[in-house]
Amino acid sequence: MAAPELEAWARDTFIDPDGDMFNPDHAHLIPASIGMLWTSVSNSKRGRTVIGQAEMGRPAGMMGKWARARAEAQVLGWFGLVPDFIITIDANFWVSASDAQACALIEHELYHAAQDVDAFGAPKFSKSTGRPVFVIRGHDVEEFVGVVRRYGADAAGVRAMVDAANQKPEIARVQIAHACGTCQLRVA
Repeated sequence: MAAPELEAWARDTFIDPDGDMFNPDHAHLIPASIGMLWTSVSNSKRGRTVIGQAEMGRPAGMMGKWARARAEAQVLGWFGLVPDFIITIDANFWVSASDAQACALIEHELYHAAQDVDAFGAPKFSKSTGRPVFVIRGHDVEEFVGVVRRYGADAAGVRAMVDAANQKPEIARVQIAHACGTCQLRVA
């Protein structure tokens, strides 16, 4: 089911420059339309439980015209428009997640919602509309703990992640509690 309250909270908390936990890494999403959904369907991929997913709003892939039209009609029914991104959150995880876990999950999915860049790293904009060109961004790090344990962070290419993990968090628990003051009211 559509989760406009979750989208509003995520925008107010992480995307809005006046938000309690504004993250400048998400500033490119200010003009983006984001549809959020709750799901109660369990999902796993490659042996891992999936608790959130970000994808482009416009249906893609190997669909015929009718299947694409049907998918777009469903998206329109949920959101009233075809958003730039759709983020789906596992409601079963959400109801038992700590405030920090919930915030981390939403920010993780927001990090997937990216603005495309050109060959020089400059943000791309549509020539016809002037709007940002959006894409789904992959993870910064994808590595096995065993490889890092055996060969080290530098050989595994995860030094920046290890260095970040060894620092104290930028967001204090009190900031999370303030931004998530209504987390107990979350309903899936």
